[in-house]
Amino acid sequence: MRRVSFTAYGHENVVGNHRTTVELTSEGFLTPQGTCIIGILSTMTLSALDEDIKKMAALASTRITLKLRVSGIAEEITGWGSPGLNYSDSMSMVARTSDYECGRTLMIRANKAASDLSREFVAHLQKLNNPIECELIYTTE
Repeated sequence: MRRVSFTAYGHENVVGNHRTTVELTSEGFLTPQGTCIIGILSTMTLSALDEDIKKMAALASTRITLKLRVSGIAEEITGWGSPGLNYSDSMSMVARTSDYECGRTLMIRANKAASDLSREFVAHLQKLNNPIECELIYTTE
């Protein structure tokens, strides 16, 4: 098992209504069109993760969990690794409910998209600079 903790921040343009993805970005801005983005200014990117974690993510038997906490409210998104995950992106990490893979994909077959997050949770994400405590957990089955 491997764990990585980091922080992202809320933004007034968080919508959180995308039906197939959830995204955290290291970028410092967000437009209302970014309906899957739930946090900005992430202190961690996929490309910055260590090689051992990248190897774990490339295994179909690895369960990947993203734990999020903002203003005392928690959400958890769980999905899977895949040989097609290369963690090459230096800006975004995207949890996908589908099997789509690219350099931005954190996990596939996720159990939640942005639209599945509680509306109370999303309301706290809409507060500019509200810190989001994030933790990634990699467990090989």
